[in-house]
Formats: sequence, structure tokens, C-alpha cells
Amino acid sequence: MSDRKTPREILGAAGPIDKDVIAVRHRGRTVDLHTPIEATAAELTPVRAADPEGLAVIRHSTAHVMADAVQRLFPGTKVTIGPAIDDGFYYDFDKPGGGFTDDDLRKIEQAMLDVVRANSSFRRVVVTRDEAKRMFAAMGETYKVEIIDAIPAGEEVSLYKHGAAPDEWVDVCEGPHVPSTGFLKAVKLTHVAGAYWRGDERNPMLQRIYGTAFPTPAALEEHLKLLELARQRDHRKLGKELDLFMFDEIAPAMPFFLPRGAFVYQRMVDYVRGLYERHGYDEVITPQLFDPELFRRSGHLGHYNENMYRLWTEDLLQKGEKSDKSGTREALKKTLQADAFALKPMNCPSHCVIFGSRRRSYRELPWRVADFGRLHRYERGGVVHGLARVRSFAQDDAHIFCAEDQVAAEIEKFIRLLHEVYRAFRFEKIDIKLATRPAPDKRLGSDEDWDKSERALAEGLTRAGLAFEEAPGEGAFYGAKIEFHVHDALKRSWQLGTIQYDPNMPRSFDLSYVGEDGKEHRPVMLHRAIFGSLERFFGVYIEHCGGNFPTWIAPKQAIVLTVSEKSDAYARQVVERLSAKGLRVQADYSSDKLGAKIRNARLFRYPYMLVVGPKEAEADAVGVRSRDAGELGAIKVDDLIARLLAEARPPTPSASPSASPDLSPDAATSAPLPAGA
Repeated sequence: MSDRKTPREILGAAGPIDKDVIAVRHRGRTVDLHTPIEATAAELTPVRAADPEGLAVIRHSTAHVMADAVQRLFPGTKVTIGPAIDDGFYYDFDKPGGGFTDDDLRKIEQAMLDVVRANSSFRRVVVTRDEAKRMFAAMGETYKVEIIDAIPAGEEVSLYKHGAAPDEWVDVCEGPHVPSTGFLKAVKLTHVAGAYWRGDERNPMLQRIYGTAFPTPAALEEHLKLLELARQRDHRKLGKELDLFMFDEIAPAMPFFLPRGAFVYQRMVDYVRGLYERHGYDEVITPQLFDPELFRRSGHLGHYNENMYRLWTEDLLQKGEKSDKSGTREALKKTLQADAFALKPMNCPSHCVIFGSRRRSYRELPWRVADFGRLHRYERGGVVHGLARVRSFAQDDAHIFCAEDQVAAEIEKFIRLLHEVYRAFRFEKIDIKLATRPAPDKRLGSDEDWDKSERALAEGLTRAGLAFEEAPGEGAFYGAKIEFHVHDALKRSWQLGTIQYDPNMPRSFDLSYVGEDGKEHRPVMLHRAIFGSLERFFGVYIEHCGGNFPTWIAPKQAIVLTVSEKSDAYARQVVERLSAKGLRVQADYSSDKLGAKIRNARLFRYPYMLVVGPKEAEADAVGVRSRDAGELGAIKVDDLIARLLAEARPPTPSASPSASPDLSPDAATSAPLPAGA
């Protein structure tokens, strides 16, 4: 192989490089144009600014420029980490004297533009670990010293610099970056939030500045419009406005669902429960509280203990005191860890208990067992967020116990069911990822188990004809998983459904079935969910539809609005007739004028507003205003009932359960913005 050259030199030898090429792909990783590598032109794939990889490079480079601007404007501020994220980037700062104001963000943004206009090159320098530590220690950058200490032994330590001496800015970073700051064409800082160093509330609170960057101003402008829509649709805001749910510090991060929200929540459960009958699932109800031995056997106490709620009783306290006469906190902690019952964070161990409660035959497999039981997980205070991250929730959880040769077919069947549900909620575009084995110290089972796990999931996706990408190291501690990332109406991606292959838990619980050969065999356990957390799905769905719930799932399908009190009697008749048919309807009999009633009704996003006055009463009709279709005019009450009953039925599948869904990224399109967005 020839001497190491930069990708710019390698590509340039074959001809001019397009102006929008900012990096290359080489052997599965993105490399910037100015980092020397051993490669031929044939081994390099250009990465353009508009490519997903190119966007990540632009955003990470912009984070460096932002940190440079912050330290220029606010001397003494320490920097920590600044990664690119799905919709932009952030950088965490330890700033003397408190946080950043909106005025500060404007100043930082202006200073960033000055750095961009300077068009200074990004330069990569490899140094020894000791050199890097000495340099950052002399700068007072204590967090950077910690970061350097955490770099695994034997790994290269690289610095990235931009700017001209003596104002050159430097960061410890593995890259890649754009060739120069002038490649950053469209930048916007969005907001500030608090964040604990390394996500641990025992560590210092830092100030996190979020921003975004795009290859062109037009792309940035479109994104900012979507951000504004997202603020308007924030599920926490709409949850309050639509009277759906609330939170109270009496139960931190555990939602209270109010009558309107509880109806939608339960309707979601009922819809999936109805599908279970057709798709061959049995539903069970399992306890909330278990002896710790259950989670010891499942592996959760070894891998998930810090996220579990443990319960103490007076006798456990006394036992702890007796075990150590000094009454130390450590002795009590050991006793509670060993003997305190635990609230279940997952349903899978209890389903193993049911499977193992009697002798099973191969004729019973696959056995699909579903459970909507409540779960509790302790999430750190810094990560809880509305319904998206809570401590008390339910899942549309199910486990499939099957033979190894049934796994691929069960995955294919599950994907068809998942497709049916997502279509019902108007999620049209879905990306699929295969999350593979985590690090050896973070997983159970042998390499052979993981080979089978990953191979079986890949085969199931292939049988379903679906494209997917790998997510290395992102599997659960007990097995590989398929993740379904759903795009909402605002073009954001949410990881919702999963199916996971688990050979370990059946082994831990010594589960078996009698095969056709009369011998004992170990089943495979597939963990699967479509909504995932119902709470999280509810929050995503509120934002997806903007609170405009379709008729079949809306808390109230119509509201009757009277022109005056003279029409109250007829309005009551209309309400009674619709209610008698099972429709969900209410009326506004207040003394407000009709215009005010219409404005109030719009706030609650009823699918239909039914206006009644003397003319409507005489004609046995109502004046109909559809939230989605606009003014429909006068409609006979019986005709309206027929229309609403048709819309009140849950969506039916567009294809039979045996039909293969088309979830490929190329075939799917994002859901349209619902009316009233």
C-alpha cells in the first residue's frame, strides 16, 4: 500500500472534487477529507452535505464552532461534550455565574457567524494521552481531562483545531469534521436546558445549548417551521389544553389520566386487544410485586437493579439492624437488596413462571401470551419528560414461546400485525434497525446464542421482504432485537415497536416442552411490543395528529351547539338519539353566543360540531361543521347517525392478515398533516 494520503488527495488525483463533498465513507466509517488514511480511490465513497452522514458531520462541526463562540464571549466557561443528534447538535457547558439567556444565544449565534465567515480550516492532530491531559489541565478544562482518562487504553487520542493562532480553538475529538468553517451555511441555536455531567444527578449541573444546522438556508427554514409546529403540538401543552392528563409531585413522573385522556388510552388498549383474538394471542394478568428471587433468576437484579423500585417492610428494617449492630446504612442496604420485594419493571419473568407452571407440549407452540399490566421503572430526574419518559406505565407487551424453527415465521407474523396497527394510527413511514449484541460485560449468553439470535431476526426481516440497517451494540442484555422507528407528521423519528429474540430467560427458568420425538426441548422466547409504552405512544400520537383524534378514538365524537336557549329541548333530543346509538356526544347549553360556543368547541378539537336552532328543529336536522372537511350544511339526524357510526368503527386492515406489508423506506411516505395542524 502506498503512503498514507488524505481523501482529498486521493480523490483529487482522479479529477475535480464536487463542492458539496465534505467527507468520505471508508470501510464502514465516515472520514473527513483532511485525515490521512491508507486507501485507493475505489475504496472511498464521497459523502455529500445533504447525505445523512454529511449532515452529522456538519452538525458536529457546528457544535465546535458554537463552543468556540461561547468561550470567546464568556471567559472561564468550561466545555464538556458536543455531539450531533438526530435533529441538530448540543454542547454542555459549565458556565460561572449561571445559565444562558435568550439574549446570550443571539450573541453566541452572531459570534458563530463571525467564525464561519473566517473560513478557517479544521485540522486534526494526534497526540499522546499525557500530552493531551497536560494541555487541557493547563487550560483549566477539568472535564476534558476526565474524557481523556475514559478513552480506552491503546486508542488514538486526536485533537481538532480551527482558527488562527493565538485564538485557535481546540477540542479532544475523534471527528470527522468539514474541511473548513465556511462549509457551515445555515446555523440556528434553539434553546437551553439543564443537564447533569454524565447524566448523573450527583454530578454538577451543566448548561446545554441546543442548535441545528443544515446544508442550505432553505432546508434550515423548513426545519424551523416544523419546530414551531412541534412547539404548538407539544403533548404536554395539548394534554393540558385538551384535559387529557396531568402530573403532580405527589407521584413524580407518574401520569394521572383524566377522563378524556383515559378514554383514548383505554380505546388504544381495546383496539389492540381486539386484534389479539384474530392473531392468536392469549391475555394474562400477573402480579405487580415479586420476591427478588424472580429477578435474580431473570438477570434483572444483575443488569437492571438501579432502575427497579424495591419495597421495605418493618421486619426487613429490623433484620437489617440485627445483621449489623452498628446500624450502618450499608448493612441495611444489603438486607434490602437481598430480601426486599420489587415492583416489576417488565412482564417477561412472570410469563416464564406461567409457562413453567406445568408440562408443555410442542402442540401448544407457538404460545403467544399478552399482558397490559402496569410496570414501574426508576428513571433519573434529569431524563423524565412528559409522557415520553415516565416511571409508571403499561405496555402492549407480549411474549411468544416457540421452537427455533418457528422463529422466522413468528417475526413475519408480528410484522404484519404491527403494520396493521401503525396504519390505523396513520403512521406511514417506518425505518427498521437490527440491534446487535452489546459488550460482553453487558450481556447474557454465549456467542453461539447471539449468532442464532441475530441470524433469526435477520431471516425474519428478509422473509418479510424488508430492508433494515444494523445498530451495533444496541441489543438488550438478553438478546438481539428489531426496532421499528416511526416517522410522525412532523418528520421526526420515534423508536416504538420492538421484537427481541431471547434464548437466555428460558434457560434461566429451566423452561422446556415435550417435542414430537417425546424428548424435552428448550423454547425460544420472543419479546414483542407494538406501541411499546402506551404512555409514550400516547404522547407521540398526540403530537402526530395535533390532538385531532379521529372519530373512532376521540373522547367525544360530536358536540351539539344551541343557537339560543329556545333550542335546548331539541338539542337534548339530538343528544339522546345519538347517545342511544352508542355515539359519544355532549352539548353546550350555556348562555354564550353561538360564535363563542364554536370557538370553545374548536379548542377541544371535536370531530363534529352540530349547530341546532329553530330551522334545524323544524327539519329534524342539524347544521354540521366537520373539523376535517369544513362546513357540511344541514344534515338529517338519521343520516348524520349513519355517517358517525361508519366513522366510529376502528380501522380495519387494508389487507388480510396473511398479506405482506410494505414497510420499506422507499415505498413509504410520511403521513400528511391532519386538518387543523
